[in-house]
Amino acid sequence: MTTSIASQLQRLCGHLAIATWLLIGIGGATRVMNAGLACPDWPLCYGSWLPWQQFNLQVFLEWFHRLDAAALGLGTLVLVVLGWRSRSQLPSWWPWAATSCLVLIGLQATLGALTVTELLRFDIVTAHLGTALLFLVSLLGLKAALQPRSPLTAEPAVPLPFIALAAIAVYVQCLLGALVGSRWALHQCLTGSQLCGVLQSHLWGVVPTTLLIASLAGLAWWRGQHRWASQLGALLSLQLLLGWGTYHWHLQIEPLTIGHQMVGAALLGFLASAGFRAHFSPLSSVPEESMYDVKQRQQTEVPA
Repeated sequence: MTTSIASQLQRLCGHLAIATWLLIGIGGATRVMNAGLACPDWPLCYGSWLPWQQFNLQVFLEWFHRLDAAALGLGTLVLVVLGWRSRSQLPSWWPWAATSCLVLIGLQATLGALTVTELLRFDIVTAHLGTALLFLVSLLGLKAALQPRSPLTAEPAVPLPFIALAAIAVYVQCLLGALVGSRWALHQCLTGSQLCGVLQSHLWGVVPTTLLIASLAGLAWWRGQHRWASQLGALLSLQLLLGWGTYHWHLQIEPLTIGHQMVGAALLGFLASAGFRAHFSPLSSVPEESMYDVKQRQQTEVPA
């Protein structure tokens, strides 16, 4: 695999991952601004691709959310096409994994349509976010698989199962948070003592998730990964602060709620990216080369 192909696909995966993270934020803004049904039809908006006459903040949010999703789908299609065109120079599973991302984005679009046609049904809204997070994690895995590395292996500084467990805990917490938001459980619990179980499941889930991540950061610090541990601790602290603010002000401050969702997605992406890097390349003694570059060179060398 030539370095240029690897770097191009890596960059594209990185750009798509960032676009997905931003799309999650836009989706959160659409929900908290009550703009989920601002466009009553799908895929058009008021029967038009560009509803100038109906534009207000809510319509714009929902319309832009769809536009960003369409651009993300197009970028994923490009990724798949490039992957299959270069399949002889890639790991055999990579084009298939890229194709699975395209399937995920198709499922995400279907859930987006159902969100509108089923009038924001809470289980569909929650699945919509869950699929977006899986798509984000998949892109980070594809990117990590093409990182420059050596064929040598070594134990990662932090055990990979520990990172995976923390990432799963964060993913579950994101889903529970989406369930709280989509069912308006906070408002209903505080005003009418309804759906308190849904709210408490998310609140109690904070405890084991926080302990897991804090322990992971402490272990990483003890093993010398000071920068990574500090970044993980900062993300956790920010997420806890935003969560407290969201609860304290009863979802009345929209930027806090949006930020809480985005930092949760960033925390999941941070853990997933670290896990994939540890899996694919625990030790990189030849950072300028990939394992496939080394293998290809060895196969083409002719003994003297």
